[in-house]
Amino acid sequence: MAERGEGGQEWLSRGERGSMAAIRAFVWIALRLGRGVARLLLYPICLYFMIFSGGARGASRDYLGRVLARPARAADVFRHFHCFASCVLDRVFLLNDQLERFDLRIEGEGAVLEVLASGAGCFLFGAHLGSFEVLRAVGRRHPGLRVGLAMYEENARMIGAALRAINPALALDVIALGNQGSMLEIEARLEAGDAVGVLADRGLVGERLVPLPFLGAPAGFPPGPFRMMAIMRRPVVLMLGLYRGGRRYDIFFERLADPALWPQGGRDKEVEAVMQRYAERLEHYCRLAPYNWFNFYDFWK
Repeated sequence: MAERGEGGQEWLSRGERGSMAAIRAFVWIALRLGRGVARLLLYPICLYFMIFSGGARGASRDYLGRVLARPARAADVFRHFHCFASCVLDRVFLLNDQLERFDLRIEGEGAVLEVLASGAGCFLFGAHLGSFEVLRAVGRRHPGLRVGLAMYEENARMIGAALRAINPALALDVIALGNQGSMLEIEARLEAGDAVGVLADRGLVGERLVPLPFLGAPAGFPPGPFRMMAIMRRPVVLMLGLYRGGRRYDIFFERLADPALWPQGGRDKEVEAVMQRYAERLEHYCRLAPYNWFNFYDFWK
């Protein structure tokens, strides 16, 4: 399988536009005045970003043109921004355990529970598609479910700061990738029967990406999470939480692979097949809920 360079990794170098003070103010409004009032504020916020964030606006138009199979209109771009902002707002309530506010529908839950019941641990591969926080809904239904999130250190620091602004008592269970102890910690978590969550559609700056067909053109996907899966020989479950408007989220689980069952030798071919399957399923869910794609940069660069 041919690989290509680091294109499409500028997401790591972009500064955060919102200060912690602004996030705290918005959290206060959401929790004190309610979700309805906070949702009204999303309209001017989205309009502001649509006007002044040219790069994100262009990336949205490009993506929407691919997934909708027609030129994206301004209303489509605004809807895309609004869907993202809605998921960010709902994160405030999800991370404060106010799950009763939402209509959560889960499909394929048995896929992950069956794996974890064996005590072997597993990987939960997600993407920047919809909301990963709705996984907490499954955790509430099954208190024994433990999930550590594996993410790159810089991203972990930014997300940790944002989460502390949302809920100071919230402990972020993060496994920081990119250091010498990362793989040992992941292996220990899996040995303990935990799930390790990975957003497998983005990689590190400088990481060589693998071009795979995605929405009509080759797009770069990082091989790192898939090679880690092969080395650890643990089952992989795709997990996506799609925002469907209003208060509704649809949560999907699908078994992607079980490297422990692979024949000896030929691991590279098996990894390639899983990566292709991952890209295919992302495309499926993008078409199912097109405004849930939250990679606001040139993913096909």
